[in-house]
Amino acid sequence: MNSSTWNLDPTADEQASLWAARLDGSELSAADRRELNTWLAASPSHRVLLSNYCQFSADLEQQLPLLEGIKEQSAEARKSPETATLYPWLLWPRLAGAMLTAAAAVALVLWLVQPREQTANLATSVAHRESLTLADGTQVELNAQTGILVEISRTTRHVRLASGEAFFSVRKDASRPFIIEAPAGSVRVTGTKFNVRTETSSTLEVTVLEGTVQVRAGEASAPVALTASQSLSSGPDGVSVRTLSATELNDALAWRQGQIIFEGTPLREALARFARYHGRGITAAPEAAALRVGGTYSLDDVDGFLSSLELVLPVRVTRDLSGTVQVGLRSER
Repeated sequence: MNSSTWNLDPTADEQASLWAARLDGSELSAADRRELNTWLAASPSHRVLLSNYCQFSADLEQQLPLLEGIKEQSAEARKSPETATLYPWLLWPRLAGAMLTAAAAVALVLWLVQPREQTANLATSVAHRESLTLADGTQVELNAQTGILVEISRTTRHVRLASGEAFFSVRKDASRPFIIEAPAGSVRVTGTKFNVRTETSSTLEVTVLEGTVQVRAGEASAPVALTASQSLSSGPDGVSVRTLSATELNDALAWRQGQIIFEGTPLREALARFARYHGRGITAAPEAAALRVGGTYSLDDVDGFLSSLELVLPVRVTRDLSGTVQVGLRSER
């Protein structure tokens, strides 16, 4: 299956922090070095995460002299009975070290819970899907030939979807609404699960799996509130909203499992979906364009889909040397 996952997740975060602690605390053995190199090579994000933790450790070390004063006061207290009487806690020789450890732990927690920032251009190629986790914890799945620009700061969360299709599972954060901008409109949420598809500069389709979203189709229109199982379609003919059955909702999101489901879909539309996914010229001749297609197919198996068309419809598939495919009516003899 042509899909993969970018490991920008809490597990990678935890591993990065552990490696940073080992690098700071002791000399790694040859075996440890090999293990670290293998982990770093597994994903480009691992090196970035490790660098962030090492930098945090260095920044914290610069502040330790301030905390070390506690130890000095403790030493002076042990020499002075009067001070020991007034401040008996200074006589606890291990307390200073424990406070240093606690201070470091608190600093680390504060650093981890701060809103993460991110600016990135992410894109998928033909016949390829990607899953990733953004800096704020939002999970995104990109269909083939999809490009997004991510801009996450301490106060805002923006994603620009230039074209293609993406499924979002947005991490809840009431202080930072999550806004997706597309050529034909925008979507605003604080935390929910939904799908956005835009194949031209004038079309937009939003399908909600969980929660509520606000969709503004075009610059002048008022926002439309969508709830779970609702879908909005916007194009040159206007805006329409409908409630999907459980089957229709599963069909709309089947691409996440590498499938595409047609229910009486015009042949020209079915071929266009495969053409976009594979980046190939796949069209229907005018006399065959209105034929209807049904069934479940693998997005990755375009040849299997074309072969099945010849079995269930009165059509013939022709291919030229450039790889372009046309489906026309089969002549009966």
